[in-house]
Amino acid sequence: MMTITELFIAFLILQLIHFAGTWKLYSKAGRKPWEAIVPIYNAIVLMKIINRPTWWVILLFIPVINLLMFPIVWIETARSFGRNSNIDTILAVVTLGFYNFYLNYVADVTYIEDRSLKPRTELGEWVSSIAFAIIAATLVHTYVMQPYTIPTSSLEKSLLIGDFLFVSKFHYGARVPMTPIAAPMVHDSLPFVGTKSYLQKPQLPYMRVPGFQHIKRNEIVVFSWPVDTVQRFFDKSNIHIQKPIDKKSNYVKRCVGIAGDSLEIRNGYIYINGEKTVLPDRAKTQYYHKVETEGQQLSGTMLKRYNITEGQNMGNFYYLNLTDENAAKLAKNPLIKSVTKEIEPSGNYDASVFPHDSRYPWSKDNFGPIYIPEEGKTVELNAASLPFYKRIIEEYEHNQLTVNGDEIYINGKLATSYTFKQNYYWMMGDNRHNSEDARYWGYVPFDHVVGKPVFIWFSWDTNGQGISNKIRWERLFTTVHGNGKPVSYLYYFLAALALWYGVSIYRKRRKENK
Repeated sequence: MMTITELFIAFLILQLIHFAGTWKLYSKAGRKPWEAIVPIYNAIVLMKIINRPTWWVILLFIPVINLLMFPIVWIETARSFGRNSNIDTILAVVTLGFYNFYLNYVADVTYIEDRSLKPRTELGEWVSSIAFAIIAATLVHTYVMQPYTIPTSSLEKSLLIGDFLFVSKFHYGARVPMTPIAAPMVHDSLPFVGTKSYLQKPQLPYMRVPGFQHIKRNEIVVFSWPVDTVQRFFDKSNIHIQKPIDKKSNYVKRCVGIAGDSLEIRNGYIYINGEKTVLPDRAKTQYYHKVETEGQQLSGTMLKRYNITEGQNMGNFYYLNLTDENAAKLAKNPLIKSVTKEIEPSGNYDASVFPHDSRYPWSKDNFGPIYIPEEGKTVELNAASLPFYKRIIEEYEHNQLTVNGDEIYINGKLATSYTFKQNYYWMMGDNRHNSEDARYWGYVPFDHVVGKPVFIWFSWDTNGQGISNKIRWERLFTTVHGNGKPVSYLYYFLAALALWYGVSIYRKRRKENK
């Protein structure tokens, strides 16, 4: 990954290349040659030369967006000097702007000051409209709001498989893409072909636009899966892929512990700083229960009555995924002999559970206590604490760590303590026994946080019969967070859309009449 210094040097090199390829063109346009080498100012002057708005300069410095803007500027530069043919357009793009060197030193070109900015053909107009539509959509997708689909049941009841969300990038601050050379509006792979959508290098340093809210305890958060090594989500055939942070698979979980908290799980319940967590009323935590009947089979109607969506018939008994409330109701049914929550006891070492060390015989239901690291805070570093912070020190905060007996060295220096460089969070699913979460891979660094889900705009139930039943109408245009039963704002949206359409028609007719 580039450092800030390396990024600055690369920026200066690009300025020199720009100067070398355009200073004569600046002169032919009536400007001074030195104006082509002054950073930022040269871009402002270039916008005047190609007769485009000055605010385009901003787009040239926004990662990912600038990849879409550069070809447009190269084409516009050629056209400002009379090179309007399709061949000129193709050469401007495929040479990555170095066609300007030909115009600058070889071609006999004349600056056209008052050239028409209107595309000469319908195809050109169509391409221009599509290009700026993609730029606008990419800008929104990358820095404002991103669509996201719920792929698993880890937050079942709160968020369902098939929910389509809008995820806010601005609540916690939009993360500037670290992978600048990537296809717009796709994640780690290209549609249909399935190949990588990005180049591994160069990598920009981590930067984030200031947000207006800190992550709150028990909020649902979208983040980059810290230990992701699969090529694509759900594809386990190609593993051990080293992926940039912003191209790791996106996960959505509930942030049950924030930086500075002490977290413990006792018999499946979360305790923060010694107190049992009280979740929002929309959160419905579930656990697998062993359900024995009096010999009867449980019908689908009965399972639906108790809102049971996950379970397994084992013959003499059932394994059902239940909330505490539904388990208590089911136990009162005369067909039920017993309902027992399947809790893994403490003291039995589970190697899959963080920190994956036999000195900590924890399970998914009895875990901790652990400290969730906070930026600027210092912890004692020794053989007992190292398993908790080893990955943080090496992977997330980019230090060289070696262990020699009981001695720990960081970047070649003996270390007995460590000070954290960023905040960390503890993310878990409400579906406690069917969620791959922090209990298995540990802390989530803040630089992996993507955004906050705010809105469900669509919901699709693949198990529904018929189109009408596949669409979960009651979930359309509902908020993700909040208290009480979610309220759909679909009709308000449709009313606003109808009003906008009516006003547009009215304005169009009024303009025609004039």
